[in-house]
Amino acid sequence: MKRLLRATLTAGAIAMAAFAAHTANAQDKGKVYYMVPTLLDEFQTASVEAITNFMKEVGYTVEAKNADNKTDLQQSQMNDVIALKPKAIILAAVDFNALVPSIEKARAAGIPVMIFDRQIKTTKMDFTSVAGTVEIGHVAADQIQGLLKTKNGAVKGKVLQVLGDPADPYTLEIQQGFEEKMKAFPDVKIISLPAMQWEASNAGTIVADQLVANPDIDLIFVHAAHLAVAAVASLEAKGKKPGDVMLVSSNGAPVGLDLIRKGWENVEVEQPLFAQAAALAMFADKVINKQEIKPGKYDVLGLESEVTMEAWGPNIKIPGAAINKGNVDDTKFWGNLKPPATPIKPVE
Repeated sequence: MKRLLRATLTAGAIAMAAFAAHTANAQDKGKVYYMVPTLLDEFQTASVEAITNFMKEVGYTVEAKNADNKTDLQQSQMNDVIALKPKAIILAAVDFNALVPSIEKARAAGIPVMIFDRQIKTTKMDFTSVAGTVEIGHVAADQIQGLLKTKNGAVKGKVLQVLGDPADPYTLEIQQGFEEKMKAFPDVKIISLPAMQWEASNAGTIVADQLVANPDIDLIFVHAAHLAVAAVASLEAKGKKPGDVMLVSSNGAPVGLDLIRKGWENVEVEQPLFAQAAALAMFADKVINKQEIKPGKYDVLGLESEVTMEAWGPNIKIPGAAINKGNVDDTKFWGNLKPPATPIKPVE
């Protein structure tokens, strides 16, 4: 965990410097709070910088509050922030059910709530920006089918799926998408276990235990790149070498891309962090000024994304992509920590 945290802080520092050089000055329109669930993985540290700097481009100052993966702390932070009456709150919830009363309290106080990354469907929100998580599961399934066929001559074998925390809809929807596409292949046995609290050490323990219980595992599919780091550590501890057990991950973090370069990981299915954060900035004026958000297709940093009107409010879904040895150095992937040159423009 210490090794992962050092890598995370280094990646965050690089991203901060890059974004600072990229961000333009804009008129100050007020303060927005970003309620970040944890800073223990590179996606979350990079999301703070991306949201802060993209929102600055369109005129808003952002202050982040880290909940350290503690639901009660995030609830308390929400109460504190509501009392400050900011222009808006951006929330990535530790627990998507437990934070519903806080969302309702904020909106009742006239404070718009924008949801980032961790979709909540059980109450009204003012705007939601998410990756196509079910679709990430679909892409992962397609990639895994190809890897199993290449290794075994057919889509068959044994897959260990290591989820994140089951309180997080991100991981549940990836699992949903993955398993619904794998149903057509009954010769693939899938073992699914959760790494509680998204802790890398929990993922490492799962992999170590399953390599003993199921030494014939063909492929490990983890739902975040920092979990892949722990999986590789467990593989090494068992005397495995790169390629002995195939590895697929989702979210596109720098550590995942490095594992591809080193030969440990076959595929990383990117979660489009930059575009998810940019979408919040694009629609911030509409949300804060309580203006109509029209459904339809929108270009978000070159990705064709779609706004739909759902029971929980306006929702933008942004596509991801598969990263492998052939395209791992492409700067469009957030894991290479190159901020997009495209300026962020508010939707009119």
